[in-house]
Amino acid sequence: MKVNDIYEKKQGEKLFLLGNEAAVRGALEAGISFASTYPGTPSSEIGNVLARIAKDAGLYFEFSVNEMVALEVSAAAAASGLRSFVFMKHVGLNVAADAFMSTAYTGVRGGMIILSADDPSLHSSQNEQDNRIMAQLAGVPVLEPSNPQEVKDFMVYGISLSEQFEIPVMIRTTTRVSHMRGVVELGEIKPGKKEGFFKKEGIGFTIVPAVARKLRQNLVEKLQKIAILGNSSPMNRVIAGNSQNKVGIITSGASYNYVQDLVNEYSLPVNILKLGLCYPFSEELLKKFISNLEHIIVVEEVEPFLEREVLSLIGQEGWQKKVHGKLDKTFPAIFEYHPDIIRKGLAKVLQIEIPEAEGLAAELDDLKPPARPPVLCPGCPHRSTAYALKKAIQSLKIKKENIVFSNDIGCYSLVLQPPYQMADYCICMGSSIGIASGLSKATKQKIVAMIGDSTFFHAGIPPLINAIYQKTNMMIIVMDNRVTAMTGGQPNPGITTTVSGEEGPTISIEELAKAAGAGLVRVINPDNLNDSQEVFKEALQYEGVSVIISRSPCVMFVPRKAERVTYQVNQEKCTQCLICLKQFNCPALYREADGSVHINYLLCTECGYCVQVCPQNAIEVKK
Repeated sequence: MKVNDIYEKKQGEKLFLLGNEAAVRGALEAGISFASTYPGTPSSEIGNVLARIAKDAGLYFEFSVNEMVALEVSAAAAASGLRSFVFMKHVGLNVAADAFMSTAYTGVRGGMIILSADDPSLHSSQNEQDNRIMAQLAGVPVLEPSNPQEVKDFMVYGISLSEQFEIPVMIRTTTRVSHMRGVVELGEIKPGKKEGFFKKEGIGFTIVPAVARKLRQNLVEKLQKIAILGNSSPMNRVIAGNSQNKVGIITSGASYNYVQDLVNEYSLPVNILKLGLCYPFSEELLKKFISNLEHIIVVEEVEPFLEREVLSLIGQEGWQKKVHGKLDKTFPAIFEYHPDIIRKGLAKVLQIEIPEAEGLAAELDDLKPPARPPVLCPGCPHRSTAYALKKAIQSLKIKKENIVFSNDIGCYSLVLQPPYQMADYCICMGSSIGIASGLSKATKQKIVAMIGDSTFFHAGIPPLINAIYQKTNMMIIVMDNRVTAMTGGQPNPGITTTVSGEEGPTISIEELAKAAGAGLVRVINPDNLNDSQEVFKEALQYEGVSVIISRSPCVMFVPRKAERVTYQVNQEKCTQCLICLKQFNCPALYREADGSVHINYLLCTECGYCVQVCPQNAIEVKK
């Protein structure tokens, strides 16, 4: 499939799409004309596709500096009457939470979709939060698709719901749905409005307390009406069963796929209620579904969100019914589900034997990733930066226990592992500088904060200002690899390439640091290990806030301009000291059974770092 197919293919045609790609097609069919994001897996492909097609497809798209800004600009567009779409991974909604909560109050005039890509089992995240709870806290309706077709269709329905009630609508996907691929039947693309107009009418969008109290009342009334609408919404439907069955399953999202497969394959005597609109809760629908049941099984990932609502309803009605889910340990309390987990839970409640699918256990084992840690790519400038820093620390004879490394979210967090072990504290995007600032006030240890260029713009500037204002003693290393690398190579304000591929203004990290008042600001090229080591020694001895920008392009996304050469290990010079393997740790270097060290040319990026590392000058240009 060509990316352009997502906007060029016509109504009635079919495409084999990822859930994230289906979201883009859904945005086009919904008439969305404004979209924004900060990249984060598992939502990254949405932005990657939009960046390539937005201009030709006739909508505005931006990679915003962080999720708060992304939500704010899309909210403003929706307030101006445009249909907007903002998307992020689940922890990104934490960054945007302030604007998210208030946008639920102000409402919107054009439709607005907020897509939260949750990550059960923490495949690429620092926590496993369930953003249905965030939506409930804010008072934002939640649609939960189960497959790519539904992702597309729910985008269209969500915009309609949003405009009908003038409220933002969340679409909650998970990693499995975001990265699932399926056949999607296309609908009609509806061109979005090209220009909005902000009307100064109604209660207003400035939520001072007197206004907010009225908006709060309006929000509650909207949710009550949406809950009634949900009783007959096509998003909620009974899938299987009959009135004679005494067991019912309530499910949503990816879990529905496993339930449906098992029920169909073994003709299980159960009724199924699939909830696509899972918040606000449609009580009449739930009452009708469970009134004649004796056992209710709730199948959902992460939090017992629906299960608690079912228990609450049963308690209100004074019914004697058994509810099975996470709370009674029928299903695991944490991590994502798979068919075998659902099979065991259903067999336990139904008190029947449900055969394990042939070869299922072995297949599930095969799906497990190999037991090996992720590593920095061969030629990654972060490795040489860490190596030069380690050498500087050793040169100054700073003991391991007397230096603390505050790391951040990005490729450089991989220096957590041996031989570098330079990540003692890391909790969220942009936290490294704030954590380092606190540590510098709490201890006499030397504090080093590491942060990437995109992460610095995302959330590193306020804590930098705070650290300087509070007169802290710390070193900040900005790992500037000229791209937002870990999420797929998206642009950021520190580089000139914009979403459309045009040249744009560059925001200088070093000038920002100087303007904030950092006492020592240096730019190094980690390609030169000796020079980098000397700068690090200077910064480690500096009293105050020092900012070192380590600038060299990512080998995966940004072509290097320098002429490349091929290297080899001169076996006559090599003493097998293994410094290149054990201390520098490049994956392109390996050891044969006889102990000799060699270069894997399939992995080597010809960066030349190992040439500088070898004390015997045994790594040479290949003749």
